[in-house]
Amino acid sequence: MARAFAEITFTPSVLAEQQRQGTAATYAKFLTSEAAPADAVGPAEAAFIARRDGFFQATVGENGWPYVQFRGGPEGFLKVLDEKTLAYADFRGNRQYLSVGNLQVDGRVSLILVDYPNRRRLKVWGQARIVDIGEDPELVAGLHDRSYRAKPERAVVITVAALDWNCPQHLPQRYTLEELEPALAPLREELERLRAENEALRRAATASSS
Repeated sequence: MARAFAEITFTPSVLAEQQRQGTAATYAKFLTSEAAPADAVGPAEAAFIARRDGFFQATVGENGWPYVQFRGGPEGFLKVLDEKTLAYADFRGNRQYLSVGNLQVDGRVSLILVDYPNRRRLKVWGQARIVDIGEDPELVAGLHDRSYRAKPERAVVITVAALDWNCPQHLPQRYTLEELEPALAPLREELERLRAENEALRRAATASSS
């Protein structure tokens, strides 16, 4: 946890609740000038982001209601442009444009990126802006992996305000098929070997009995 995160999230009501629950002293150090700001993407964060194929994104509507959406794509589709800037190509979906509409009015955005096998998650706060493909086709094209069959309509460019590595407590350990493949491949090979061996034994037994 770091200062930029605390400055954004430790609102008066949060501080009051920390005081009531007896944790205020524990977290007070993150609001001091000595605390690391953690408001820029470092090598560890960049490497983590490059391996993700999706994240949860929260925006806020004009009526004050939050909206959380899962954004998915090929591994690494969320790009680190520099230590203060992330961006991704926004693909055509169900065309409700909830996140896009929210961001046109209020650019505040929060992301949660999760590595389920290793039980790690990174939280990101920032200010997002929408860049339609007609405004900057080169930007959108540079963010889009052409091997991924989806139609990009715009870019979402995020100026990072804070980063925080989250506690793994209560985070389940899950694996995608791609992540399981290194473990499954030897098992498949062993199964094929046993099938071939069984078939050979069956043929030998049939031949000896005839």
